[in-house]
Amino acid sequence: MTPLTAGNTRVKEARKLHRRPERSGRRCFLADGPKAVEGALGAGVVVEVFATPVAAAQYADLLASAPLTLVDDRAMSGLSDSVNPAGLVAVCRFLDADLPAAPRLLSICADVRDPGNAGTVIRTSDAAGAEAVVLAGDSVDPYNPKTVRATVGSLFHLPVVLERDPAAAVRRAQAAGLTVLAADGAGEIELFDADELLARPTAWLFGNEAWGLPEELAALADHRVRIPILGAAESLNLATAAAVCLYASARAMMGA
Repeated sequence: MTPLTAGNTRVKEARKLHRRPERSGRRCFLADGPKAVEGALGAGVVVEVFATPVAAAQYADLLASAPLTLVDDRAMSGLSDSVNPAGLVAVCRFLDADLPAAPRLLSICADVRDPGNAGTVIRTSDAAGAEAVVLAGDSVDPYNPKTVRATVGSLFHLPVVLERDPAAAVRRAQAAGLTVLAADGAGEIELFDADELLARPTAWLFGNEAWGLPEELAALADHRVRIPILGAAESLNLATAAAVCLYASARAMMGA
């Protein structure tokens, strides 16, 4: 099979999926790298895998039954947004997801706009045993290539639910029997003192990277919980704060 070049129509059409309107219109996105491609193949959402000849040989077992198209290095550099492309990118169908029945641990992200932060929260939620992540309000597109890459495959087996209204996301979690805890630097409860509370089925509510949670949204939570800052740092970044909160819940639930 002769590798396709950057000027090939199929390569050009796939490259357009770097743009959100194109992804939304076609309901397809790009998964970049072996972990993402493996997850996409496992989820059964792959339309086509583009790979360089070197990557196709290196990942031959992974790609054995994949709809494979070879491309040259220049074409791959246009398909991948990685600084050091691994040499394989899959075109995938959207993953339509909803909240699972009777969840015990969820993450709700309100207006989280950074792709790396959103992807890391998805990955961390998966690692901590959460059953879903809700991206609410003006949050980043979960199919942004940087978000997909930051999840390191978790996007393909952890439901990521889109909710236009953050307040509606909070109310849905409460209706499902979850205690909603707002991660709030000025919260009345310190995380280290909250084991009994954390042992309950919980939805953590995380706000925007720059300004946190709006007061009217934080007020909808059942409790506001702060992470103690023991040194001179002003605060934790969003992804780190989410990891601390989610693992505190996981630990408390395991001991309940």
